Amino acid sequence: MKKFGIVYHPLNEGALALAGMIESFLISRGLSVWLCSAWEGDCLKQNLPHMDCAITVGGDGTILRTAQAIVPHAIPIIGVNLGKIGFLTEIAPDTAVEKIARLLDGGGWMDERIMLEAELFDECNSEIRSFNVLNDIVIARGEIARIINVTADIDRELLTTYKSDGVICATATGSTGYSMATGGPILNPQSADYLLSPIMAHMSFDKILVIPVSSVVRLQVAAIHKAVLSVDGHISLPVDGGYSVEVKHSDVRTCFWRLKPKEFYGTLEKKLKR
Repeated sequence: MKKFGIVYHPLNEGALALAGMIESFLISRGLSVWLCSAWEGDCLKQNLPHMDCAITVGGDGTILRTAQAIVPHAIPIIGVNLGKIGFLTEIAPDTAVEKIARLLDGGGWMDERIMLEAELFDECNSEIRSFNVLNDIVIARGEIARIINVTADIDRELLTTYKSDGVICATATGSTGYSMATGGPILNPQSADYLLSPIMAHMSFDKILVIPVSSVVRLQVAAIHKAVLSVDGHISLPVDGGYSVEVKHSDVRTCFWRLKPKEFYGTLEKKLKR
């Protein structure tokens, strides 16, 4: 790999300085480097031809923004953690240059993560927009503090109409995020299954389902409601009544360049206790 993009969190204190330090190190190795804020999605997309690998400097949110920008290109991501928990990021800031050097010298392994494909349709069933999702996609109530009705079917078979604050579809990677906060199970990040989780269901079906990789979930907002669609926690769109979202397994993957061995279960309790 010869071309590196460094993506940093613009509001995280110290992120730009650390990104500059990593940039200087890579240049000293004779590599091509560019820097960009994680909030400048257009900048990321424009620089894709100049990137064999992305190095993120921030938290898991910085990785989620980067993963969205580089879809569908299978560009590996190295995550330097300036966040709190860091389920996706791996490298501590004080060892960043040392660990990146070890990767460049042939160390590490590639960690591929499953993504979901989500398509948004209007009330006439015309597609508005589609997304590839690394963490989760959420339909939630809007500004008015009242429950919404979301009808869910799986493989064209009616499941229920949730009366709740919203509904989450989470990947195995995203199972340690918002879905877990609603009481959802934690999936091994290599699992291809995904989760369907209601948020604060009221007098309606409140069970969380594990959905197999082959199944398609469709969620439709009741015509009398307005809601918000959130994709990976940073893309937000208003969703009118009658709109629907179809969620299924994506052919696209997100790839992480890891140095630590596969120790998901061994580190899980430590991360959750932070």
